[in-house]
Amino acid sequence: MKTADVLGLARDRLIPLFETEKRKLDRIDQWYRWDPERPTLPRHTDPELKYLLDLARTPWLGLVVTTVAQMLYMERVYSATRTPESVGPFWMPWQRNDMKTRQIAIHRAALAYGLAYTTVLPGQPGAVITGVSPRQMFAVYGDAAEDEFPVYAIRQIPQAKATLWRLLDEEQVYYLAQEQGGRLEFVEARGHDMGVCPVVRYANQLDLEGRAPGEVEPLIPVAGRLNKTDYDRLLAQHFNSWKVRTATGLDESANTPDTKMRLRQQDVLTGGEGVEFDTLDETPLEGFVKAHDSDLEALAGVSQTPVTAYGKIINVSAEGLVELRASLRAKVLERKTAFGGSHVRSLRLAAVAEGRPDDAADFTIEPRWADEEATTLGQAVDALGKSVTMLGVPPELLWDRIPGVDLTTAEAWRKYADAHPSPDRVQADAIARQLVPKV
Repeated sequence: MKTADVLGLARDRLIPLFETEKRKLDRIDQWYRWDPERPTLPRHTDPELKYLLDLARTPWLGLVVTTVAQMLYMERVYSATRTPESVGPFWMPWQRNDMKTRQIAIHRAALAYGLAYTTVLPGQPGAVITGVSPRQMFAVYGDAAEDEFPVYAIRQIPQAKATLWRLLDEEQVYYLAQEQGGRLEFVEARGHDMGVCPVVRYANQLDLEGRAPGEVEPLIPVAGRLNKTDYDRLLAQHFNSWKVRTATGLDESANTPDTKMRLRQQDVLTGGEGVEFDTLDETPLEGFVKAHDSDLEALAGVSQTPVTAYGKIINVSAEGLVELRASLRAKVLERKTAFGGSHVRSLRLAAVAEGRPDDAADFTIEPRWADEEATTLGQAVDALGKSVTMLGVPPELLWDRIPGVDLTTAEAWRKYADAHPSPDRVQADAIARQLVPKV
């Protein structure tokens, strides 16, 4: 594109769309992190009430995101038609860019806001994969539901006294700059030879209309109701959780400020004829606690999160706990399918950047996720052992499924087993060689 076209596209279309989207995401970010909106209070509210309002705010929706994100770790890729060695170059950009660590932030952003992105560009010594928050990038698609790559994407990079912008299309990366209060200026353009706009979308729940809601936005009313319930409990606890003793008929001339100051907890107040003493009962808190539990159960149900994730202990059997987590497992499986496809798409773009067309065109590659289910080592080994004895699965193929054993360790075990075969294996190999007919 010409310089004037780039500036016009960024200034008149992409930046206004980005800023509109960012305002919505900023509100979501408040609820996702730890600064949710406060209920409206009168202008001259007592500071004591404002303090209680701050105490009542809890980052519930951040816990919804964390519960799912902690079960999402892609550990490798595989292909049913290729050997593990031949898949190595395809997987190398993931390791080189430390995506084992960086995938966590990408998953969290996609879960919280509904979208996250990676940019994949040529670099040294290979492709550079960068995760980008949707609060810093906006992508435009010809068909938001169907298109694999966007037509344009613009990324904001805030600086101390200016804002830098990067506009990407299928040919180049355009660098723009804008000082505070100044106009947008063109800096330079760099070709990338990727053939497509090198941006990959990670969508939490992409529907057929291109909408991708996150985990936070639909739950804001439920979380707001829960915080309001906690605020009401704190009000009752702070002001009305003890008995109030009253006295009527006292001589008003003796009820001076000085007299009030002299009364202490250990003092006894007496009165003459006509003086009556009574008490006002405290406000019971059980109703507030039940309302809190009810709101918490509503949040757990709508978000498909077990109530145990919110710290609530339930006395149920092991089978009951499995059933409680069934909805969460279904949700995690859906996210693994969506995010895994995006990760593989990023790696295929990396193959384009590194000049490996065969890898870029290989659609047999599938993601392999770590098993993060809360099972004990004994349970896992018992299940894997039954797979070997009852189903005849080679044990070497199951080593990387043992909790705590990653792919690298399992591969080291396999190499050691090949170099140091057991006596039974040596004997079996010798018998097999004897049974082979001589030509």
